[in-house]
Formats: sequence, C-alpha cells, structure tokens
Amino acid sequence: MTTNLKQEERLDDLQIHGYEIIQHPGRFCFGMDAVLLSNFAAVKKGESALDLGTGTGIIPILLEAKTEGEHFTGLEIQKESADMAQRSVAHNHLEQKITIQTGDIKEAGTIFSPASFDVITTNPPYMLGEHGLKNEADAKTIARHEVLCTLDDILRESAKLLKFKGRFYMVHRPFRLPEILTKMSMHGIEPKRMRLVHPYIDKEPNMVLIEGSRGGRPRMKVEPPLIVYREPGVYTEELLQGYSMK
Repeated sequence: MTTNLKQEERLDDLQIHGYEIIQHPGRFCFGMDAVLLSNFAAVKKGESALDLGTGTGIIPILLEAKTEGEHFTGLEIQKESADMAQRSVAHNHLEQKITIQTGDIKEAGTIFSPASFDVITTNPPYMLGEHGLKNEADAKTIARHEVLCTLDDILRESAKLLKFKGRFYMVHRPFRLPEILTKMSMHGIEPKRMRLVHPYIDKEPNMVLIEGSRGGRPRMKVEPPLIVYREPGVYTEELLQGYSMK
C-alpha cells in the first residue's frame, strides 16, 4: 500500500489490522502513553468518541481497531499534524469511521454540538507553563507543555461535549494527580477509575490512566498497577498484549 508522503515523513506499522500511521521525526511522534490510553478507554457499540489534541490521529485509529465504536473524531490545532492525521485516515481507508477536525481545544464546545459525544479521550501536554520551555512554537513543545491549552481548558470543554454519564479517559503524569482529581470533580467529571503505570515493579509510577464520568457519583476504583518491563529491554506479557505485538 502506498500513500502521499511528504519530505522526511515515514509510515509506521501499528501492528493491528494492517494499519499504518504517517509520522515525521522532527515533530512529536506518538509513544507508549497513547497506546496504553487506547487500551484503557472503552468505546461501546454505537457510541461516538472525540479525541482532544489528537496529533497525528493515533488514538482514533487505534480505538477504531480495538473497539466497536460507531465513529471517532480527532481535534488538532496544529495544521501540519492534522494534515498527517487526515492522510493516515485515508491511507487506512477509514474515512467513514474517523473524522479529523482542525481547531482549538479551548473552542471545542463551539466547534461541536453540546452533549454530542459518549466518550472523550485525551493525551494532553503534561508539563506546566514555563517548566523547561524553549520554543513556544515548536511542535514538540506544544505537545509536551501547556502552551496552547491547560488541564482546565480540556476539562471545561469536555464537560460541555460529553453526554450525561458520558466517559472521559486521560493519560497523564502522577505528580499532577491531586490537581487532576480535584479539577475533574470541579468540572463535573467525577473520577471513577484509575490505574498507575510503573516502568518496573520496584520503581515509582511514571504514568496514570484515569476514567471519569460526566455527572457521575463520587466513587473511584483503583486498579492493579501496570508494569511495563520485566527486565531491561523485555516487556511484560500484559504490555505485549496491549501493543498487539506478535
């Protein structure tokens, strides 16, 4: 299968359904956090899902492959990334299942109709403000730092767009957990399920997966931790299954 690749772009095998994704090494490429989020999120038959800050469209493509959801939308502010996402959707012949929209997360509530999604996913910038900031216009900086949107922006707009009892799924960093849980509740998205991801069984977690419910009641389940490596360079069986590795 061939597609229109621009200079320095490459096609990466997603190891599921024969799908491939267009990426550019000079821009932000997806990592393990996106794959883990696609495993953690549930999109049921007939449901529609929105991915906020979709980048090159990795999460909608993986969710289409892994769930029975009816339709998936990705919202991305960077035109170059959105263009790659649209071309990846076309490359995989998924135009009837996935829509890529160029736009600002802060305006998502006006871009889409209120309460129009059953599920929202997001792999947002983890770092606060100026922490380690070098170039505000750089694609990698935008993906890693809260330059163009904040956690409050994401939760505020998600609350507008989720149906009542709709589900919100996010991957983030554990050091921001107190803020995340507080702000989710403040915006009416009640934390319902959480799983910590550890690089090794004896190391502290470096990622957290969280599910919330729009208008849900206060009660949260903490799932067993997910361990990434059994030993250096060797993934655990659960991790391999999540990656659909052969």
